[in-house]
Amino acid sequence: MFDKYLIDPATVRNIGPADAPAGFAFEAKLGYYRGLGLSMIEELNVGLDGEVLPRAAVRFDEGPGPLTLDEMETAFDRRWAFGTPATILVEYAGGFPTGDHKLSLQQKLRVSYLPFPAFNNDEKMVEVA
Repeated sequence: MFDKYLIDPATVRNIGPADAPAGFAFEAKLGYYRGLGLSMIEELNVGLDGEVLPRAAVRFDEGPGPLTLDEMETAFDRRWAFGTPATILVEYAGGFPTGDHKLSLQQKLRVSYLPFPAFNNDEKMVEVA
């Protein structure tokens, strides 16, 4: 239902030195209407041109500071509120490639009243200036 709003393509940017970017970042929203504790976000799979990037390369920051996906598993005191953008940071040598590229995000969420994980997916064509 909210899948088409997960990735904000206008926020994709390179991170690190301008002459040697170490990765890229973008703003994303949660695809679940109530918000969730970070420990209930089982996966954030980031893809670039159809290739899923390594889990270890992804960081998440809803404001207090970035966490690895492993650290999120025990972040019981942090929450991602519905409608609030969070920053997804990805270690990717050279940063986001020039030209149009397909950026995808899959959220795997553990919702307390569902007997199965909820999946939300978004995919956007993005160009970084």
